[in-house]
Amino acid sequence: MNTRDLVLSALFAAIIVALGLLPPIPIGIIPVPITAQSLGVMLAGVVLGAKRGTIAVLLVVVLVTIGLPVLSGGRGGLAVFAGPTAGFFVGWIFAAFITGYFSERLVKPEQSGLVQGVGFFIAAVIGGVVVLYAFGIAWLTINIGFSKAFLGSLGFVPGDVVKAVVAALVGRAVMVGYPLLPQRS
Repeated sequence: MNTRDLVLSALFAAIIVALGLLPPIPIGIIPVPITAQSLGVMLAGVVLGAKRGTIAVLLVVVLVTIGLPVLSGGRGGLAVFAGPTAGFFVGWIFAAFITGYFSERLVKPEQSGLVQGVGFFIAAVIGGVVVLYAFGIAWLTINIGFSKAFLGSLGFVPGDVVKAVVAALVGRAVMVGYPLLPQRS
């Protein structure tokens, strides 16, 4: 890791925290609100790649662990790890890594813009939806049972697919607009 990698990781950690300033939207089916922070996790993976994207999320996890109220709704502290959203929160780490991993494998500079955008979208859906939901639903299953956790989580899928589209568009724009940004790794 060089200084540039650390700065980029810290920048995306700040973006994830800033997205937490948007108020959570409870939907009432399960005790998990809609937040914008999962978009930040997808963005970190798509733009920074697996290693730096994961470090960005780990920085946010450290901030939450020491008690800073950086999660949506002003939450922070060790209690977050025992709440109904703990699986999703811990899943951020793996979601950023998998999103970054697949974006590194699926998107190359020599590809057309459409192919790059689709690659970023697929990476964001695999990491930011499939992997994230696997962790979140697994934790919710312990609290409320599998069928309620799974069916309740389905209501979040359309919004998260929209977030994946936004992440893909941003990833493509960054790839075109900032060619001096070091390769994702």
